[in-house]
Amino acid sequence: MQPVLNIEDVREVERRLDEEGVSLAELMYRAGAAAAREVVEMGEVHLVTVLAGYGNNGGDGWVAAEELRRRGIMARVVTAVEPDAIKSDLARNAAQSARAAGVEIILRPTQEELQELLDETDIALDAILGTGFKGVPRDPFDLWIECLNASGARVVAVDVPSGLSAQTGHADGACVVADITVTMIALKPGLISDQGRDVCGAIVVAPLAEETEQLAIDADPVAWRAELEDYLGVVPQPTSAVDKFTRGSVLVVGGSLRFPGAPMMAAMAAARAGAGYVTLAVPAHIAPIVQAHMLEIPVVALPCTDDGVFAPEAAELVERLAAGKSAVLVGPGMRVSSGSAAIVSRLMHLDIPLVVDADGLNCLARLTENNVESFPELLRRHAKLVLTPHRGELGRLVDMVDTPPDSLVEAIEAACRIVWADGGSEICVVAKGSATACVGVETAVLPKPGPAALATAGSGDVLAGIMASMLAQTDVDNADLPMLCSMACEVHGYAGSIAAEKYGSRGVMAHDVIDAVGVAMDTLSEHISFPEMALQG
Repeated sequence: MQPVLNIEDVREVERRLDEEGVSLAELMYRAGAAAAREVVEMGEVHLVTVLAGYGNNGGDGWVAAEELRRRGIMARVVTAVEPDAIKSDLARNAAQSARAAGVEIILRPTQEELQELLDETDIALDAILGTGFKGVPRDPFDLWIECLNASGARVVAVDVPSGLSAQTGHADGACVVADITVTMIALKPGLISDQGRDVCGAIVVAPLAEETEQLAIDADPVAWRAELEDYLGVVPQPTSAVDKFTRGSVLVVGGSLRFPGAPMMAAMAAARAGAGYVTLAVPAHIAPIVQAHMLEIPVVALPCTDDGVFAPEAAELVERLAAGKSAVLVGPGMRVSSGSAAIVSRLMHLDIPLVVDADGLNCLARLTENNVESFPELLRRHAKLVLTPHRGELGRLVDMVDTPPDSLVEAIEAACRIVWADGGSEICVVAKGSATACVGVETAVLPKPGPAALATAGSGDVLAGIMASMLAQTDVDNADLPMLCSMACEVHGYAGSIAAEKYGSRGVMAHDVIDAVGVAMDTLSEHISFPEMALQG
């Protein structure tokens, strides 16, 4: 797994490296050299224009320009101040060294001049604003970013595309759209979430020192980015000695008169993901509709109110249905009512692996007055518990109704409040978003994000079904629960990619993803077992 560090933690690693003999000046040299190497490896490079800011990120750019010149590539630096006027000692020294080496310097070009410079450039190196940037780029950097994005030059960003917050993934103003981002020391959360996914391009991590790996681990990463081989311990092992019962049984509880399709999609996804026996329990009013669509999946009609939601007396029947099941999923399409809240409460007290999704989560919020961490006795159970909130649902669970988490880091922090309140190790909060975090007591795992095609109604129901199915099929240690959930997210994401190839990135519907789940699971399992195989999509 790759560590993902908060910006402050990256600075601490740099400080520790300095203590161990790798000075900050040496780190700047190595950072600039790493950026230059990436430029060279892009091929067909004759002219590079470096846009350098005032700080140490600009210093990396000056180093890169000098290194490119040393390699015989024509490089020039666009700067808003003379080298001698740069306030950062490290950046000023790097600029003066580049000037002494003969690097061409272009001082404060007009917009028209900058556009002409970039039009004749093969690759532009963005070294304007670094990881410490917050807010909105100011003059002249906002203009530089605008010109850079309008040019036809390929763009390599140093550490972070200028204008993007490396911590939050937000860009409140102008932001560079890079082809490649060469980030130093370790991944940062903003690079792989929200707008970072659109503007970073391919991300290359330059560790800069042998000691970095251990120092990054010691810094207590905010999360870990999963790689395929990390799933070896949780992927279901293929065997022919199975029947429909030994492949795991799943009970899906959900639905309402308004949302009859959500539990159907969840149940079908659970079956496509390999569960041998899936049962679907829905309010009686919609049972005939659901039965007409569920040819392979038994449908059980439960007591409901006149408006088509579960009645309170359904809770006892759900408990009976859950007995002997390998896993239960509750929530898709069920709406929030006294009956649905009673079902969720009853299931929380059973010793059966449980996935709570959608309105099941909103029922939890209702049961705990939007503050689930203040009710640890409800969370504590002897079987695995997976909660799958998007950011709005997560906000309702942790008393952030009006200001739900709006970044990956905030979502991880909110999820941690839930798992720490539990006090055990049988829980994982899957905080869904443009980048999803599977947060357990000891670690947060970041699966590879799925395509934008998954941003469609019902997609979350499909993911919940996959998750329940994998939970039913795989008896993992509690410590591996976040990894299992992460793999379920990757299956979902890859199924979305398969569907997008067939229907287009805007044409995918949830049932298209369901149809691709089985192929996605087989393909991922093969690549997990044989990681040297290239996986597309």
